[in-house]
Amino acid sequence: MTQQTILVVDDEKHIRMLYREELEAGGYRVATSDGSEDILTVIGREKPDLVILDIKLGIDRSGLDLLQEIRQEDQSLPVILSTAYDSFKHDMKSIAADHYVVKSVDLSELKAKVKEALG
Repeated sequence: MTQQTILVVDDEKHIRMLYREELEAGGYRVATSDGSEDILTVIGREKPDLVILDIKLGIDRSGLDLLQEIRQEDQSLPVILSTAYDSFKHDMKSIAADHYVVKSVDLSELKAKVKEALG
């Protein structure tokens, strides 16, 4: 069985490193992006089976906008929105995501959503 690839898009380096370490320990291949590069270019290069997408990507970048770009290109690629703010759960743009996880030091919910999305 080939290793499944997860693309983690987050502007915070320590979050990318934490997610990479935890998900690689779970047997996944992990690619990361800080969100500054065109999302469709990154997806084309990395060919992820799942994208974990931060909603707030710096001052002028929104993960919700990137989610819309992904959905225009690929309806079937699972996307988990990951954010420190649960108020975005009610944003209409967020309904295009498969799952929504509030960031926490405990990654058990995120890992459960990853497993579910890739199941």
